[in-house]
Amino acid sequence: MSIAKKLFAAMKPTTTNREGFPAYIRSAEEQYVQTLVTNTVGNTFYADQQELLQEAEALHCEMAESNPQFMAKALVFARNEGYMRLQPLFGLAVLSVYRPDLFSKIFLQVVRIPSDLSDFLTILSGMGRGQGGRAVKRQVNRFLANVTEYWAIKYNGRGRGYSLGDAIATAHPKPADLKQQALFRYLRGQEANLSLIPQVEGLEYLKRAKTEVEQVYWIEAGRLPHEVVTGVIKPTKLVWEQLMEQMPTFALLRNLNALDRAGVLQDRYCLDRVVNRLTDPRALAKSRILPFRFATAYRQVKQEAIRDALRVAVEYTFSNLPDLEGRTAIFLDISGSMEGQYLQTGSVFALALYKKTQGSSLFWLFDTTVEDAKPSRVDSILTQADRIRARGGTDTGAPVRKLRTEREHVDQIIIITDEQQNYGSPFYVELAKYRSKVNRDVKAFIIDISPYRSSMVPPLDANTFYIYGWSETVLGYITQATKGYGSMVERIEAIELEAGGQHNDSGSDKE
Repeated sequence: MSIAKKLFAAMKPTTTNREGFPAYIRSAEEQYVQTLVTNTVGNTFYADQQELLQEAEALHCEMAESNPQFMAKALVFARNEGYMRLQPLFGLAVLSVYRPDLFSKIFLQVVRIPSDLSDFLTILSGMGRGQGGRAVKRQVNRFLANVTEYWAIKYNGRGRGYSLGDAIATAHPKPADLKQQALFRYLRGQEANLSLIPQVEGLEYLKRAKTEVEQVYWIEAGRLPHEVVTGVIKPTKLVWEQLMEQMPTFALLRNLNALDRAGVLQDRYCLDRVVNRLTDPRALAKSRILPFRFATAYRQVKQEAIRDALRVAVEYTFSNLPDLEGRTAIFLDISGSMEGQYLQTGSVFALALYKKTQGSSLFWLFDTTVEDAKPSRVDSILTQADRIRARGGTDTGAPVRKLRTEREHVDQIIIITDEQQNYGSPFYVELAKYRSKVNRDVKAFIIDISPYRSSMVPPLDANTFYIYGWSETVLGYITQATKGYGSMVERIEAIELEAGGQHNDSGSDKE
């Protein structure tokens, strides 16, 4: 095959997107990574929950048959670096059917916390697999061997799907000592010696407490987490003040409205404590909170001091990323299908990227037209992101066409989009023209934050990189790729699978 035929044959579209516009099919591995790190199986602009679920199931089965090693690595990546839960757990359940050996190897790296185990067992049941067989039971036993009092009071949740007690009844683990025996009996709803498990004992005393002073005492004595407390009592202002002190950063972020409604944030001392915690760089780094969570909270809270703290928090979230070298063009899709979380997420990422370039970049918004966002390097990311609104149709080629006609020389193009073009000239056509007329070596990064499986670029383009999802690892990957790192698929393929895994209940439940 001649070079010309090879290149131009690759440019011919092979499928259509959700709008019926010509698009491309990329490798099954890329489609799989996209599904894992963007698809929460929630309704989207172009597909409902059931349709996305059916597509995901077909892709999980296809990958388990064609490339189970890659599938196992991708599940570990999506759970631990993409901070997603439901799709990795779905994939793990499918893998248990096709490759029990790989399933066993990665189980504890995907099932990290009891809610993971609950969802995994629910998925197995929904697949008609019952308890999953001996391979599954063996791994559930490994998980249950590490159950703590903290997990017992936080996650048992009898009556809400598979509880830890249900898992114990299913797997029949053998307790290692009297304390674990008491814990297992308690989780099964049986009579147990609570003096051996004082945190559980504290919870039971809290349920019977008559005054808020007693409640505060048992919360402190039992080191009871906020979600357990709010599940058994209706907190007063005094109780919320106690809970505020022990909430992890992510929980604090999610409960800002509750604290405000209870009057806690009207207290100057409490307000200062919350602000200090939300702006603690070390705590933020440890929490691994996804950036769009700050954007969601920012739009919900009214307290201006808290909004200021959230502005600072987002800046800290991205501050440890390496700077992008060279000149960069950043294009943000603001078409109607990006409305909601897609645009919130995309806006935060785009502005963070702009700031990391130290002003050596362009930041344009596009639908069927293009406009300069005129971003500020001084104003906060959240303030500027809050002003960006969705509108119109989608012409992904428009910003690249403008770049070419204005002879703007850039080293990399970064486009944030759901790829659902319905108007104008395709992105890849315009990219080829730009490379021909302005800079043949320009790298293109397509950040796709949607679960739709068609793509704007054929798979043979070595200078175009697809990046899926919305964790802060996305920005780190771009800076690495500009220096010669491979594709996201290649990065996953390089993962070494190790038997076992570590439990972690800190910042691991992000989806």
